[in-house]
Amino acid sequence: MPNVDHRKAQKQIRILNPDGTPAAGRQVAVDQVSHQFLFGCGAFDAVALTKAKDEAERTQLTQRLEKWLKLFNYGTLPFYWGRYEPVEGQPAYEETMTAAKWLTERGVKLKGHPLCWHTVCAPWLMKYDNETILRKQLERIHRDVTAYKGVIDMWDVINEVVIMPVFDKYDNAVTRICQDNGRIRLVKEVFEAAKESNPGATLLINDFNTSVSYEILLEGLLEAGVPITAIGIQSHQHQGYWGLEKLNDVLERFSRFHLPIHFTENTLISGELMPPHIVDLNDWQVDEWPSTPEGEARQAREIKEMYTVLFEHPLIEAITTWDFNDGCWLKAPSGLVRIDGTEKPAYHVLRKLIHEDWETHEKLVTDENGCITVNGFKGCYQISDGRWKGTFSLDDDTVSQIMLSDND
Repeated sequence: MPNVDHRKAQKQIRILNPDGTPAAGRQVAVDQVSHQFLFGCGAFDAVALTKAKDEAERTQLTQRLEKWLKLFNYGTLPFYWGRYEPVEGQPAYEETMTAAKWLTERGVKLKGHPLCWHTVCAPWLMKYDNETILRKQLERIHRDVTAYKGVIDMWDVINEVVIMPVFDKYDNAVTRICQDNGRIRLVKEVFEAAKESNPGATLLINDFNTSVSYEILLEGLLEAGVPITAIGIQSHQHQGYWGLEKLNDVLERFSRFHLPIHFTENTLISGELMPPHIVDLNDWQVDEWPSTPEGEARQAREIKEMYTVLFEHPLIEAITTWDFNDGCWLKAPSGLVRIDGTEKPAYHVLRKLIHEDWETHEKLVTDENGCITVNGFKGCYQISDGRWKGTFSLDDDTVSQIMLSDND
């Protein structure tokens, strides 16, 4: 059996009636309503919903997001500079903030992705010299991290730095300033800008490269005092599941930094796998990429195994499934729901893990002092006796006192 005791806590709760007297001898239902652990997914549909062209599109997106919310408590929103601000000085603030608030009102914690990346970079930057590009990059970070503070307090600050200065598919402004300043100086500059703008934010570096090159980069950045909160690891597995050997190897090697680890972009395919000779996944361009019954069964098995291993590991704080539905990036059958919106086996496997196996629901009876002891998965809880209710957080071993209120 997996050891997940570190995901749990025990707390004594003293429950008071609305008049302040102990709720003694009372049977109460204790139900976890959210997790401390971040079970995430790309939440780009929330932005699309703000721009829906007709009622049919709005209905499709709303129904998909309802299924999304039944699984996840954590979402990634798009901040690719070339799309977020295609015209200089005209960022997509209103639609993105509307989407962000729609999600946070439903209890979703958010991350913005990314603040600095050589791909999907703003083309209008190319008219500037490198010194100006760097200044505008830092201004962009100050502007956006400040604007969303309190709504989005987690950011992929910089993306795919290992390859950034040698990226040669096309010329772009960020590769230019990375070549000019070097990886460590550029990363230090962008992280410091993000930290200045929101000192309490969770700030990630994110990369698909899990080789020793990423480890060496991290060593240099930490020695330089870069304020990295967590290490982001991409795990797009279009060419096949990593398997336990590679997964455990990656966990072992990156655990030596003693920083929280987020699996930021996880993809497992439910159709034919991409050929192994493809080096850059973006080079695989197909007209269609169907999901298959055999592939869906395989995807469900792999998701169950991978999530179980990651949830068991003490340094893992978050896992993000990248595509919620099929047909997104590369048209891959990478989602938990099919193109027609129906749920795949992987959806139900993940729902069982998150909301049954790893969630606490129990009935307890208070003692003569109105006390109960709750031992469960860390997160937020609701207590109810059928007439009154109260809430508490299970996150440590201290004592809490709550007063019940009317159960509307």
